[in-house]
Amino acid sequence: MADPGLFAPRDDSDVEALIAAAPLAWVVSATGGPPLATPLPLLIAHGWAGRAPPRLIGHFARTNPQVERLRREPLALLLFMGPNAYVSPSWMADRRQAPTWNYACAQLHATIRFQDAPGDAEAAVTRLANLMEQGRPGAWSPAEMAERLARLARGVVAFEAEVSGTTAKFKLGQDERRDVFADIVAGLSQSGHAELALWMHSFAMTASDGPTNPSLAKKV
Repeated sequence: MADPGLFAPRDDSDVEALIAAAPLAWVVSATGGPPLATPLPLLIAHGWAGRAPPRLIGHFARTNPQVERLRREPLALLLFMGPNAYVSPSWMADRRQAPTWNYACAQLHATIRFQDAPGDAEAAVTRLANLMEQGRPGAWSPAEMAERLARLARGVVAFEAEVSGTTAKFKLGQDERRDVFADIVAGLSQSGHAELALWMHSFAMTASDGPTNPSLAKKV
């Protein structure tokens, strides 16, 4: 990913919020053979604050060939894609504007360490399920599976991903004129992309010079 420049995260908490909101990531192996990639939900075990490296946890199916690759070559790229949408000039009073795409994404360089002691897989599955069920009416618990939980957990292997580098880009209208920004937010909200509109509002509210910077307006 190129230097995000104007679209860089405000601080590490933006990356953490993105992972929490969109935990399904591509885990990519690009060393030791042809590229391999698996979509997996990942949870933050240790965030970016403090001296210790950030760590994420997840689990693979044991039959996934990427497991053996990562045992030999543990370096991986973790790709997170948050809310994103096409931005149509049809939403804008100034129809001379060009179409674009707004999005939030992050790529993390990480070392994968498998955790294969008794109970590790069951603990990883339980932690993920409990987090995803949090706040749901009649929330389900892995304990309801009884002995079936341990049996199914034998088919997966837990891992920890220690992050060594992070690049993130939050392209959320920071370069738009105020009137165009407002039109984009309204268009996104009316077309089923309210979450992306909320991210745009969040970044705009913390801008040092207001919702957007008129001096950075696109030339038309």
